[in-house]
Amino acid sequence: MATLSDELRASLREALPPDTVSYDPADLAEYGRDWTKVYAPAPSAVAFPRSTDEVARIVALCDKYGARVVPSGGRTGLAGGAVARDGELVLSLSRMRAIDPVDPVAMTVRVDAGAVTEAVHQRCAEHGLTWPVDFASKGSSHVGGNIATNAGGVKVIRYGLTRQWVLGLVVVTAKGDVLRLNGALEKNNTGLDLRQLFIGTEGTLGVITEATLKLTRLPGPSQVLLLGVSDLAAVLALFRVARRGPFVLSAYEFFTDKCIARVQRHRKLRVPFDTACSHYVLMEVEAHDRDALEAWLASLFEEGLVVDGTMSQDSSQAAALWALREGISESLSATGMPHKNDVALPIAELEAFCARFEAVFAARYPGWEIVTFGHIGDGNLHLNVMKPDAMRREDFLAQTHEADRELFELVRHHRGSISAEHGVGLLKKPWLSYSRTPEEIAMLVAVKRALDPNNTLNPGKIFDLP
Repeated sequence: MATLSDELRASLREALPPDTVSYDPADLAEYGRDWTKVYAPAPSAVAFPRSTDEVARIVALCDKYGARVVPSGGRTGLAGGAVARDGELVLSLSRMRAIDPVDPVAMTVRVDAGAVTEAVHQRCAEHGLTWPVDFASKGSSHVGGNIATNAGGVKVIRYGLTRQWVLGLVVVTAKGDVLRLNGALEKNNTGLDLRQLFIGTEGTLGVITEATLKLTRLPGPSQVLLLGVSDLAAVLALFRVARRGPFVLSAYEFFTDKCIARVQRHRKLRVPFDTACSHYVLMEVEAHDRDALEAWLASLFEEGLVVDGTMSQDSSQAAALWALREGISESLSATGMPHKNDVALPIAELEAFCARFEAVFAARYPGWEIVTFGHIGDGNLHLNVMKPDAMRREDFLAQTHEADRELFELVRHHRGSISAEHGVGLLKKPWLSYSRTPEEIAMLVAVKRALDPNNTLNPGKIFDLP
């Protein structure tokens, strides 16, 4: 395992305030990992800069002395993108949390990369605005991490991905140079948009330290519906009907009864209707005509599209319904060991893919519990295999690796992506070629070599340099 040289340690002490770099084993264990919990963390140090200037000094010194840097945000990723397992220096942006005053006319706000997503939401809401990037981990995820992974979430069907809501970036390059890209400009037609080059590249090309975010108005009155249906085909049939409903569709999520069982074991939440169903749909809609919405809902029962359901009557009921969906990932980890995959398929391929996926796993791995949920509106499925209680962890990881091979063959066959929103990191790296051609990968490598010739930033993530 690599370690920081004595020269680098001395240079860091001279260049930074005394409490900036930690070698404490507790900090190394905490900040060297993310939510995957597959890889043992083994960093040499953790740095906690307070400004872009300090980030630039740290990165420049690491590049000079041949040390590797792993940028770290809220560590909510599920692909191993923020794992430091080979003596790297972890660059935690957790002290960089500033949120500037909201500009209500331009509808923008400048934030540090360590600003917590939910804190940004709360600050913007004071002005009737929002940054519409939303997901279950918003209470701990950082804006910089959202941008570095081009995070998705539960409102993509309404607002799109993170990259559509970023006007400007401040980025520290592998050499320690500071790039100030686009600022608060809505229009800037002066060649290659370097801002987009850094979004979604998992900290492998540069460290995002600040961002100017594009905002939109808070949505109008909305209702949340939880509907029980008979199977996945009914989930998709209901989606087709919802697309034509008398409302704006903000979210369309589905989960199975196995998800509910895990959530109830962990958090004691209950489904607020009596009929047990195999599949559930959670919809959030902006409806200006309540009577039309209720008539549409009644028609679903008349036509037999849904088995049972409920609609929120106030914000507390809406939050309670959302808790069933947003509590799934946490509950899976709290009640067992899940092997997670998040894949994307064309919406037209979802039903055929799921039928084949479940058949393959049932035949090869009988008795395994498969827990499925996802964002149907954007074709994103979260596929979780739970470790059987009697199976050793090492055996489970080995078998799920082989299972992934079959899964990603199916994904490729149905023209999908091996990663919808969590990135590639370490976990998906062996399967990159299932979604990217050799020509594309060669171009990714060429860009990395051009911007980070010493392989200083987040080495080994997405792909290995030949």
